[in-house]
Amino acid sequence: MKPRLAYILPNFFTASSIFLGMLSITKASQGEFVIASWLIMIAMIFDGLDGRIARATKTMSNFGAEFDSLADIVAFGVAPAMLIFFFAGDDFGKFGFLVSALYVIFGALRLARFNSTLAVSDPSVFIGLPIPAAASLIAMGVLFFLNYEYESYKVLFLAIMLFAGVLMVSHIRYPSPKKIKISHRFFYRLLVVLTIVASMLYIYSIEGLALLVLGYVLYGPIRASYYLIKKLFSS
Repeated sequence: MKPRLAYILPNFFTASSIFLGMLSITKASQGEFVIASWLIMIAMIFDGLDGRIARATKTMSNFGAEFDSLADIVAFGVAPAMLIFFFAGDDFGKFGFLVSALYVIFGALRLARFNSTLAVSDPSVFIGLPIPAAASLIAMGVLFFLNYEYESYKVLFLAIMLFAGVLMVSHIRYPSPKKIKISHRFFYRLLVVLTIVASMLYIYSIEGLALLVLGYVLYGPIRASYYLIKKLFSS
């Protein structure tokens, strides 16, 4: 019989991401947007840990999968939506609220589609932008703009949120990091690259993280556009 603690631990990390999401909403409502953004980013770490711990301890369950989805809609759906609403959306009245609401709805649709395909097989790629990536785009966008005092361009945040929402419900493919296989030939090269990236993040943390997140988000549309153009010219 497996120890009970092994089942509790991954769900504890899932519950922690919900807690951080709710705390982010509270901080955003109080105008503490920097803290609210970082709380969303920290919630991503907990979200990544719960699944890895469950797989490592072989304690994966339907309950854990459903609990994780509910946590995602709070930490990466409602929390980023409220962050943008309090930071920028409230200035645009009903339109600002509508964009925030659509983001949450699209995020819920994205999670429902993911869960339905997960029941068939564990996908090697994500169909549509994963909701944690969409949330990180919003959080890092706020941090970047605040760092450079670009608050006057608040309308851009609504466009970013709408863009992220549409990508979530699209059929654009994104790579799954846990499915990427690295050959021994490129292992040391990758280690050197990651070391350089980590060094740059240490110096330019906000800019570096924003660039990494933006690169992943744009990878899907750029890849899809490339294959579409290739198909058009080859036909």
